[in-house]
Amino acid sequence: MKLSTTLRLAAVFALGTLAWAAGAQEIQGQGRYAGPREIATAPNVSQAQLNDADRQSKDWLHTNGGYAQTRFYPGSQINAGNVRRLQPVFMFQTEVRESMETAPIVVDGIMYMTTSFNHVYALDAVTGHEFWHYKHNMGPITTFCCGPNNRGVAIEGGKLFMGTLDSKLVALDAKTGKVLWQTEIADPEKGYSETMAPTVADGKVLIGTNGGEYGIRGFVKAFDSNTGKLLWTFYTIPEKGHEGVWAENDATGRNMHRDIAAEKAALARDASFYQTLGGGVWMNPAVDLKTRTIFFVAGNPSPDLFGAERPGDNLYTNSMVAVNLDTGAYKWHSQYIAHDVWDLDAVSPPVLLDVKDSSGRMVPAVMHGGKTGHIYIHDRETGKLIRFSEAMIPQENMWVLPTPGGSRMLPGANGGVEWSPMAYNAKHRLAYALNLHQPMTYHVEPSKYPGGKLWLGGAFKVIEGEKQWGRLAAVNVDTGKIAWKFDTEQPLIGGALATAGDLVFYGEGNGLFRALHAGTGKLLWEFNCGAGANAMPVSYMVKNKQYIAMGCGGNTQLDYKRGNTMVVFALPD
Repeated sequence: MKLSTTLRLAAVFALGTLAWAAGAQEIQGQGRYAGPREIATAPNVSQAQLNDADRQSKDWLHTNGGYAQTRFYPGSQINAGNVRRLQPVFMFQTEVRESMETAPIVVDGIMYMTTSFNHVYALDAVTGHEFWHYKHNMGPITTFCCGPNNRGVAIEGGKLFMGTLDSKLVALDAKTGKVLWQTEIADPEKGYSETMAPTVADGKVLIGTNGGEYGIRGFVKAFDSNTGKLLWTFYTIPEKGHEGVWAENDATGRNMHRDIAAEKAALARDASFYQTLGGGVWMNPAVDLKTRTIFFVAGNPSPDLFGAERPGDNLYTNSMVAVNLDTGAYKWHSQYIAHDVWDLDAVSPPVLLDVKDSSGRMVPAVMHGGKTGHIYIHDRETGKLIRFSEAMIPQENMWVLPTPGGSRMLPGANGGVEWSPMAYNAKHRLAYALNLHQPMTYHVEPSKYPGGKLWLGGAFKVIEGEKQWGRLAAVNVDTGKIAWKFDTEQPLIGGALATAGDLVFYGEGNGLFRALHAGTGKLLWEFNCGAGANAMPVSYMVKNKQYIAMGCGGNTQLDYKRGNTMVVFALPD
């Protein structure tokens, strides 16, 4: 199907009423100018609703759709046969023109969205009318990597929960936006910050921490959702045992060129560095309520490139980790890259699914998309690696060590799959992963802990003149084979959304928001939002009408065009 000229037109942002270029349907303007209106009925999201979130098509209750984090929407009103008619119905412009990576929560026709610098907006999910706006009173110290982002709130009962750049956890009244309680997660002066959206399960607000580039000690913490009291902490850097097994090969079996004798000698001299070893947790954990287990991935060690400061495998950095939901007790881990000196940390959120094991038997599994360009699939009970996918992007010189003058290795430090959450369609048996190809050289420089400041131990540099691009890859989870791929002009960062309408939605840094056929990868529809479409799309239904929402504010990390708009689409009546 050839896309019409109209569908390629860029959206025009204005404060008043806009007209869709293809026809007579009006686009709703900024609802805040229609006069004040309060939320009539306070939301009250039960644990049962959170449990079943990914099995209903009315609300979007979790950042990634449900505890399994498949980012699959089971509604099909918008589908491969009619998506070409999809039109914007409102555009909400925030007060913050900066990187937008949020996934809005939608409940009972109310949308809760966040922006950079910890603003929260409550909107009418049909018209874009603003009910309330909360702006976090930021403390004097904020230290954060990769932009002042926030990826969303969590909801339970009538409360919203948000992590902040100054490392606080805030609980808001979902009806009014008033602060109910606030607690410190960690000390921002030591390099801790929060950009991830929390996850709430059985009265526990689960949240990790940023700061892997600042010499923090990573963790996941659980707080009481009613009081903000700390319930448990799991440190991604153990006090003892962080040396691991002295692995020579990565998870795919390739030698990582470690000087293990030198590392063991260095560890014998000093093992106190566990307190600054990194291991940030960037994205939501997946939750298996049946086994009372959460699954998350931990990021790179600190300093990123100078491994001499941190001998050993550096557990549990660059690992998938499973812990007990109720106590935080360790269950298992599986490390992708031991002693990482390339900043290829594990960041994309885990996905729960059932897959065929090597004998063809269906087993519960957990999946992660890596910055290496592989999708890794583990046995959910033991952590054993069942398979890894074909490389989704070019790999070169794996694992050449960084040098003072610079060593070329692909992928570069941004990916493969960055923080971008994958989507999964069980009918097609396909995982959809946003990849980026950005050739780099790795430069090492001796560096001591600088006390909560940026601590890379060198640099990774984009190679001038070499083409950068993106790829949405559809991978068969039972074989690891790439079923289809769709290449883009720019590296991809953001989220994917799969739907029962045989669609995959994703966005690009040039502003294009696109829908592909889930089974074939054929481009079916696109719309230019006017700023980088680098957030995480969601879908929901109000009064039997399906909507698609996408944040368009660009991206700091890849320097995509900034904006300030949530764009919501639907089929014409």
